[in-house]
Amino acid sequence: MKKVLAIGSAALLSAHLSVASATDQIKIVGSSTVFPFSSYVADEFGSTSKYPTPVVESTGSGGGMKLFCAGTGLDTPSITNASRRMKAKEFDKCQKNGVTDITEAVIGFDGIAIAQSKEASKLNLKVKDLTMAVAKEVPNKAGTALIPNPYKFWDEINPSLPHRAIRIYGPPTSSGTRDAFEDFALKHITKHMPVYTNLYKKDKKKYKAYKKYHKIRQDGVYVPSGENDNLIVQKLQRDKDALGIFGYSYLEENADSIAAASINGVLPSPKTVASGQYPFSRSLYFYIKHAHLGKVKGIMDYANLFMSEDMIGEDGALIEIGLIAEPKSEREKYRRQVKNLVKLTKADFAK
Repeated sequence: MKKVLAIGSAALLSAHLSVASATDQIKIVGSSTVFPFSSYVADEFGSTSKYPTPVVESTGSGGGMKLFCAGTGLDTPSITNASRRMKAKEFDKCQKNGVTDITEAVIGFDGIAIAQSKEASKLNLKVKDLTMAVAKEVPNKAGTALIPNPYKFWDEINPSLPHRAIRIYGPPTSSGTRDAFEDFALKHITKHMPVYTNLYKKDKKKYKAYKKYHKIRQDGVYVPSGENDNLIVQKLQRDKDALGIFGYSYLEENADSIAAASINGVLPSPKTVASGQYPFSRSLYFYIKHAHLGKVKGIMDYANLFMSEDMIGEDGALIEIGLIAEPKSEREKYRRQVKNLVKLTKADFAK
């Protein structure tokens, strides 16, 4: 099999694009979570088709969207991967820059794992425990005001948890996993907590941030760890007290050395993620730039291979490396959507 060409930074990608013939290879950027799945498909595509192996770069979902939406020139990516849906403001940016026709594909499910070393004692967390561990501001003991997060040990948040330092290695702000984690662990919780929402109600302009609170502490307890999830795994192997945040596939791939903490009494697994029982479940995506069709060879062949049952079906190759399959009806729906190049519209973001 031809080895996938994975480039470590946006700058290197730009340099590569300026040298190589733009029509020779498909250029793919985006999510570090989707990266291993996209890389596998790219490798298979290069081995079994008449086209070169696509260039796949892990830039994070947000970073990928910026590159994808930068324009239609052949120095921009043809496809971007994402571990959350494209945002309406990203769609608007694409439209402004001439990337008007885009097709969205959902490849399957993923769970956001809260992982630790297998040598650490088991940790059973509530979602609210995580909120109090990572939020920049938390309620005071009386629940009447917000204060800078004082918590350094888990048992300070919940007496049933161990006296263990809170140290969390997680994704940076450019990551779709970070966006999803903020939704699950902060926005969905704080919007039901009066101490946050009362501030917003008091002065909606001044306290706009508290409507959907998502500020993560920056005092060294939460450590942004780049777009390489394997580095977080390595840190957990060395730091027995720490927790790491990344996609379920990395947990499964490294199950010999790391294990998941349960969330609300549920451990991540293909069954609990697909059913939604595991609280931190989400869909994974890629997006196709129509302006490159016919100019960059093989885009649709690659996309159709990715969406095939051989890849994303219940017994597909990507399931073996950690992707969680969607129901058959959903797979067929998105397979048709890709084949027919159904265009994403502004109205889709209201659904």
